[in-house]
Amino acid sequence: MTAVIDVRDLIDSPGSSRQVHLSEPIPGLGTQLAAVPEDRAVGGDLLMESVIEGILVSGPIRGTMVLTCARCLKPFESTFDLDVQELYIPEASPDDDEYPLVEGAVDLEPMIRDVVLLAMPFAPLHSADCLGLCGRCGGDRNLDECRCEPEVDARWAPLLELNIEDLNFRR
Repeated sequence: MTAVIDVRDLIDSPGSSRQVHLSEPIPGLGTQLAAVPEDRAVGGDLLMESVIEGILVSGPIRGTMVLTCARCLKPFESTFDLDVQELYIPEASPDDDEYPLVEGAVDLEPMIRDVVLLAMPFAPLHSADCLGLCGRCGGDRNLDECRCEPEVDARWAPLLELNIEDLNFRR
């Protein structure tokens, strides 16, 4: 992956800028239930602006992620379109909020990785009304695969044996 952009022409020229088009695959970009496939590019049209502190990178980052529904485990795709605005400065440390500007170049991969990973849902759902899998038989309840009898809470079981017709109610 080549997300390293040479910005020597912008350094020490506050007010100058240029557009950069990015379209690169980023390997290993994912969580347990969401990932950007390694064969798909993450793209963006980013504005590189020289500011007194360093280089300000701003613009949209776009791509497609493959998600797994947290309830029924069905895979599905979703696009993302995220706006970024990040500052690259010389001598940035890992504890800083800024990214490092090293030898006249900015590496966009860590910034893209941070932005996309934070945008990935923790528990993605393919549909808000997904019924999920049956906890006993594993059948997909969306496809009516579960034939289990409803569970009865043992605390209420004695009420099932109660015959209301046998009770004498006085009015």
